[in-house]
Amino acid sequence: MDISTIGGLVICIVFVVLGICTGDEGPAAMGHFKDVVSIFITIGGSVSCMLIQAKSIPEFLGSFKAIGLTMKTQDVNPAEGIKNIINLSNVARKEGLLALEEAANNIEDDFLKKGIMLVVDGTDPELVRSIMDTELMAIDDRHNEKINFWATWSSMGPAWGMIGTLIGLVNMLYNMEDMSKIGPNMAVALLTTLYGSLLSNWLCTPVAFKLKMHNTNEIRMKEIMVEGLLSIQAGENPRVIEEKLKSFLAPADRDMGGDNAEGDAAPEGGEA
Repeated sequence: MDISTIGGLVICIVFVVLGICTGDEGPAAMGHFKDVVSIFITIGGSVSCMLIQAKSIPEFLGSFKAIGLTMKTQDVNPAEGIKNIINLSNVARKEGLLALEEAANNIEDDFLKKGIMLVVDGTDPELVRSIMDTELMAIDDRHNEKINFWATWSSMGPAWGMIGTLIGLVNMLYNMEDMSKIGPNMAVALLTTLYGSLLSNWLCTPVAFKLKMHNTNEIRMKEIMVEGLLSIQAGENPRVIEEKLKSFLAPADRDMGGDNAEGDAAPEGGEA
């Protein structure tokens, strides 16, 4: 469970409620910020627009469910992934590439397992890279569909809030002689803008950003796998492979707690 996502959503709405309740009316002011018509206009209108843009109903519902991914801790550890690649390189160095097939049986990541089997089968390195890059691109495209859904919905919220504002202003202007209706109509006008801004800045934009961050981390991890497997296939020294893959990490994350690569140190110049 990702506490930062849940905590951020809760704390944000708490501050909004506190801002409302600290006025002269106190908690009673909360009643001024509830309006069913405003909800229908803002939420209903923006969701309907997202439905129009969806390829299909299942795809539309699946994009909504993507919010669940932001509630889960992402199990991506590049440093640990590099250690696994180095372990595989040591196996290949000692026992040959064919020994990787048995090692692949203990690997849960389908992407990495697929790459290992391509290497074991003696596939041309350029073809291995092409196949893995194609799958990587497909993964990125699927993820971006979900990211774009939330990013687009983020822009729809304020737009439909403005539509609600215009509806409220029109109703108010048509009933200027009835002072009792000016307040409620103006409330609709203002609340739809508020709801649209909350939908965008409290929910949609943060979710889109979190999904994008998860995608970036996953794609980087898979790029490390591709480079590692191609280096193993090329017969590079495990120490050289480790240094190459560490280049994907920030300098502060490159200390992986010990020497994982076995074999002879690479001679000066970086050649195995």
